[in-house]
This record gives sequence, C-alpha cells and structure tokens, in this order.
Amino acid sequence: MKSRYRRILSAVLSTVVLIGGGALILGQRVNAAGEGKITGSVKLNGAAPHMKGIDMSKDPYCAKAHATDPGHLETVVAGANGGLENVVLYISDGLSGSALTDVPTAVPVFDQKNCVYTPHVLAMDIGQKFKVVTSDQTAHNIHPNPNPMTGNIPWNQSQPPGAPPVEKSWKAAEVIPVQCNIHPWMHGWFVVVKGPYATTDSSGAYTINNVPPGSYTVTAWQEEYGTQTQKVTVAGGQSATADFTFKAK
Repeated sequence: MKSRYRRILSAVLSTVVLIGGGALILGQRVNAAGEGKITGSVKLNGAAPHMKGIDMSKDPYCAKAHATDPGHLETVVAGANGGLENVVLYISDGLSGSALTDVPTAVPVFDQKNCVYTPHVLAMDIGQKFKVVTSDQTAHNIHPNPNPMTGNIPWNQSQPPGAPPVEKSWKAAEVIPVQCNIHPWMHGWFVVVKGPYATTDSSGAYTINNVPPGSYTVTAWQEEYGTQTQKVTVAGGQSATADFTFKAK
C-alpha cells in the first residue's frame, strides 16, 4: 500500500513539475515575442564642419598620449558615409507600464582615457547607476553641471591615478554637460532619458531594444544640431525603422 502511495505521489509531483516548467517556458516565449526593437541610422547631409585641434601641452602626460594622434573636438563626428556618431535615440512619447518604469541593470561606464572622455556622450535611464573611471596616469576632476531645478544635484569630484570608480545616478531626464576643471578641453555629456535608448556607433547606426508593441515618438539628440522626432509603430516581436538626417551648418 505504501509503495503504491509513493508511486501515485511521484506521478503527481512529476506532472506538477512538467506543467510548471511548461508554463515558465511559455511565459518566456510570450515575453520574448512581445519585445520588439527600433533600428535605423542618423546621417549628416553636407560636409562635416572642421573639428578644431586641442592643445594639450600644459600636461606632458596628455601631450605624450596624443603625440601621434593629435586631439580634436568631438562636437560633430561623421564617418565617410555621413553617419553621425554620438547621437542619442530614445522614446519620448508612447511608453507605459514597466517599459517606462523599469530601470536597466546594466552599468554604463564613462572613462577618462588619454585626457578625453570615452565615450564623448554617455546615455542612461533615470535612476540607472553608472560609473566614472580613469585610465590615465594624471589627475582629473569630473564635474557634471546639471540644472538643479530639474532635481539633479551638481557634483565635483577629483580622480587621481588609480582612484576607484565614482558611482552615481540621476533623478530626472536632462542633457548634462560634463567638464574637467584640470583639463579645460575635456568636455562631454550625460544624456539622461526615461525608457529604452541607444547611441549611434561610428557608422551612424543604432538599435533600441526591449520595445513593447505600440506607437511611439522617437527623438534623436545631437549636441550641435539639436533634436528631431519621428513616429514609429512596433509590432509584437518585430523591428521598426526610424532614420534621421541632420543638415550640416
């Protein structure tokens, strides 16, 4: 009798495990199927403006780092095909629910390397943790200057060689300039948005992942040319396209 009871109990437990596992797999498939993406490119129409060179002679370490590759401004970085780098793409209208409120777990990194900021533009979500690190053997001073009226608090912190990362986050959406007080040519941006985002690569291409089905407004931000918007509709598990073109000044 006990043996028969154990066989019945084992069968019931196996069925429960199979059903639970199947539901979990089905749930994963449903979630994956519901996630779409927005892809495209951002290009410059016309000749890219000349980027002024940077004199780093006041710091021998910086000057040596650029002995064979002189530093220059990165206000407009365009490839041979006109693709614009460092453009931030984000969904400015249409998001709701978890797509709007979830904070990414990825930790973006803002490096001080060869006395320039890498990347020049760092995008992040509201509340998303990010790190400022230094790869240089010279002291830096990281100084973001947000508008306090937004709720973001300015800070100013030194990072000598070998210093640990500075870990921060921002409370509100804002485009925040970043400066090094020691090396005045060092200038970059923190672009804080709400929801999924992407930054163009050296060819001007981008992909915004984890976009649920819906109709949205996509905004493209570039530090010299401002913003453009475009309407897109994303079907479940599908890809929508939004291409942007900025006119050279």
